[in-house]
Amino acid sequence: MVNNGGKASSGDIYEEPLSPAALLFQAPNFNCHIIAIMGCKTSINPSVIKEGLQHTLIKHPRFSSKLVVQGRKKKWTRTTVNVENHVIVPELDPKMENPDQFIEDYISYITTNPMDYSKPLWEVHLLNVKTSDAEAVGVFRIHHSIGDGASLISLLLACTRKTSDTEALPTIPVQKRGGSSTATAGWFCWWLLLAIWSAIRLIWNTIADLVTFLATVLFLKDTENPLKGGPGVELVPKRFVHRTIGLDDIKLVKNAMNMTINDVILGLTQAALSRYLHRRYGDKSMQNGGAKHESNNTLPKKLRLRAAILVNLRPTTGIQALADMMAKESKGGWGNWIGYILLPFTIALQNDPLDYIRVAKATIDRRKHSLEAFCTFSTAKFVLYTFGAKVAAAIAHRVLSNTTMAFSNVVGPLEEISFYGHPMAYLAPSVYGHPHALTIHFQSYVNKMTFCVAVDPNVIPDPHLLCKDIEESLKVIKDCVVERGLIEDDAAQV
Repeated sequence: MVNNGGKASSGDIYEEPLSPAALLFQAPNFNCHIIAIMGCKTSINPSVIKEGLQHTLIKHPRFSSKLVVQGRKKKWTRTTVNVENHVIVPELDPKMENPDQFIEDYISYITTNPMDYSKPLWEVHLLNVKTSDAEAVGVFRIHHSIGDGASLISLLLACTRKTSDTEALPTIPVQKRGGSSTATAGWFCWWLLLAIWSAIRLIWNTIADLVTFLATVLFLKDTENPLKGGPGVELVPKRFVHRTIGLDDIKLVKNAMNMTINDVILGLTQAALSRYLHRRYGDKSMQNGGAKHESNNTLPKKLRLRAAILVNLRPTTGIQALADMMAKESKGGWGNWIGYILLPFTIALQNDPLDYIRVAKATIDRRKHSLEAFCTFSTAKFVLYTFGAKVAAAIAHRVLSNTTMAFSNVVGPLEEISFYGHPMAYLAPSVYGHPHALTIHFQSYVNKMTFCVAVDPNVIPDPHLLCKDIEESLKVIKDCVVERGLIEDDAAQV
């Protein structure tokens, strides 16, 4: 066996054991896959896509290696990739009556088919059918053991180029970090006291979060609610529905309240879930003989509802670095380095719509000042190495089963991009195979924000209504900001 940084030379066989996280995602009860839905502004030319993949994605070792099982050991083994076996182009009726419904049904259907382990664990479906928001749709399906979601989406973006410059890679905004200021002698004591207090808070918050996490493993469950799936939910075919809202509207609220985009997204999600659950509990009350009044609060007084958020702990790999990685056929710093955060959602009917944002900011700020993600990653790694993937998968499965939903937010390109010459209209990533009936992913692209809702239709039969609640919640929050004059006129045009 020769390992030369991920590049196999003539006569050599590239082999590498699966990472602990990859073993976790291969467990029978934690068999996770990533779905990336790409809307294109033009019809898709399959030949161009295949040629592009041949010169980029396939050169990455993970996308040209198959999983080989030898006894109890699993490893990646480099193999020759036939692009034809990974690109599926079904013959479709371009004049079908309901193309949006067809796309939803098609994606739901392919998630019921197990992947072929005799070849690398990825595929792309090219659907030349015009929908309400695209001229054609491409659907990537990638096994989660290949890499974490953020890295895989970044790798796909590294295969794209700016529409305005066919040689230039996309520009991905980098999160700004607060700059350090030089402390004078007079301020040094205050700075030291603040540093000590911050360290004490960090330790206390981390201990409290780890105790909650351990309790979730052992006994602490979310309240049974209309969004929570039951046993076996990870095996049920999911339905994926996406919508696009204005990123400028989110930025308007962000600037008015001096918060982050993530704060606003979490706030409007809390508002939408509160609206949706209020309606579901109201409908249940009517079925039990009660009267329905829209003004009455039908939500339970004490509703524990938490979202599991996966945090990528690996230093972010830039788009240029990923493009170079494919050109050199090297995997570099690749793999799943992820920790969990259990984020409580406040489900309530707020009198002030902006309170949804304020509560979300307070919650996420508290979680930022904790080492929960790092500690859960380290603990999972220890359990994997000590007790094996089955035990680690059972623990992860129990944690997710005792929470209600999964949530993520990914930053996308600042300008329009093309996927092998096909201008992209939107990108909507999601995931399935984990024990949640509801997963919400947000993905920005230029001046848009696309969110994808993945649901178990047996638990959430009306995902389109939930999407509408997210759209309406943003509108209500934005209108409230404008009506109160919380932002200057020129900023309102952002």
